Amino acid sequence: MGGGCEGAPLDVRIQAMRRRHLRSVLRIEGQVCPRPWTLALFLSELGAGPSRRYLVARAGPSVVGYGGLMVGLGEGHVTTLAVDPRWRRQGIATRLLLALAHHGVDEGCSGLTLEVRMGNIGAQALYRRFGFVPAGVRRGYYAETKEDALIMWAHEIDSPAYAARLAAIDADLAAVTSTTATTSVAPAAVPAEEQA
Repeated sequence: MGGGCEGAPLDVRIQAMRRRHLRSVLRIEGQVCPRPWTLALFLSELGAGPSRRYLVARAGPSVVGYGGLMVGLGEGHVTTLAVDPRWRRQGIATRLLLALAHHGVDEGCSGLTLEVRMGNIGAQALYRRFGFVPAGVRRGYYAETKEDALIMWAHEIDSPAYAARLAAIDADLAAVTSTTATTSVAPAAVPAEEQA
């Protein structure tokens, strides 16, 4: 169905989101979000400067997921995290969130926050793995469905204990993927097929 082979090592590269990725990002966004971000919003975020970090996950030539982080005042806010439905349950969201968490640490953040749909139990489990804990509820946050958002925080991400948590997640990923898979951000080199 377009996804990776079950049980086969998955070679996923995490790299900086560029304008050329937005067609694929918008396709995924339209599939997973009842009220998807617009092209203008993504362009605005990409142009917002060093306070923003947007990444894509690529399997071969295909963009299969993306995520974003806004950094300010010593905190990071995960603004978006999504995976193509055909590629779910293959560690792609984990790889993206790992790269975003590392970026937050590198930028001097002491905490990370995000909002997640109350009914999205799978995403909440992923966030708990990264040390996020519930901190509150935003009633009716998702206006299109009138669903509440659970606010989650990961604190002390600048601590040795959090570094050990990220190292353990990275090791878990390495154990189930080929040696060519990476959770670090790849150089911004442009493959010939994407230079158009």
